[in-house]
Amino acid sequence: MPILDVHGLDDPRLDEFARLTDSALRKRIDSERGLYLAESKFVFERALAAGHQPRSVLAERSAVPEIEFLLAAAGQGDAQRAQAGLAPIPVFTGAEEDLAALTGFELHHGVIGCMNRPAPLDAETVIAQAAAAPNSRIVIVEGVVDPTNVGLIFRSAAGLGADAVLLTPHTADPLYRRAVRMSMGTVLQVPWAHTGGWRSLAPLLHSAGFHVAALALDERAVTLDAFAKQVHSASAGNRLALVLGSEGYGVSEACLRTADTLVEIPMSNGVDSLNVAATSAVAMWALRA
Repeated sequence: MPILDVHGLDDPRLDEFARLTDSALRKRIDSERGLYLAESKFVFERALAAGHQPRSVLAERSAVPEIEFLLAAAGQGDAQRAQAGLAPIPVFTGAEEDLAALTGFELHHGVIGCMNRPAPLDAETVIAQAAAAPNSRIVIVEGVVDPTNVGLIFRSAAGLGADAVLLTPHTADPLYRRAVRMSMGTVLQVPWAHTGGWRSLAPLLHSAGFHVAALALDERAVTLDAFAKQVHSASAGNRLALVLGSEGYGVSEACLRTADTLVEIPMSNGVDSLNVAATSAVAMWALRA
């Protein structure tokens, strides 16, 4: 693979790593797909394992041999790409301090991969695939705008066994740089899809056999522990869709009208709720299949 030393920080070939916003990366190739950044060797390896195609790599010199190994193991080595009629993947490298100056921070584990975004999944297909298991779990993220929170929700979803994640309009993109990093790359392994509003989403979930439970501060809400007992005592298999609302306003009125059950986590000392990412971990653990 071509190893290209970074000598000037204004090299336009490095724009994708240092000077493009998440929004600009999305539109770098075309308006639907675009690019995303896989930051750290661990996340880059997960991106390759998910079948995502690298466009280029930025790496500290000490990390270059491992990048070469990872690309070859994923079928993206020079010889493999040549056989497929593809150009080799360029690897930009340089001194650690130069790369830190370029990106504005020390590289996480020495690597950033610039990846082609995968084709988006269809919400109806994701729901149907999740419903194949009798005790499946879907997490619905409604209007969460902070990429850090979105990434942490995905990490909880992966670690606690959720089968899929659905994202309503206005939710931050899971492939934003910070979301991918905070998720430890789990946004690349948990099936997810964007979805429309509750008028179309609720019938899809109910027809697939999902009980919709929304985390909400509402006088009608039951406590999480009481709901968990109800779910786990069911004699038949249970399919559960757990809704997490936005940081400021919680779940929407449309969700409150549609949900089968409203659930709250009892709090103490005058605190009304947890951060949405913490809420996701507590609720998914309590309601795990």
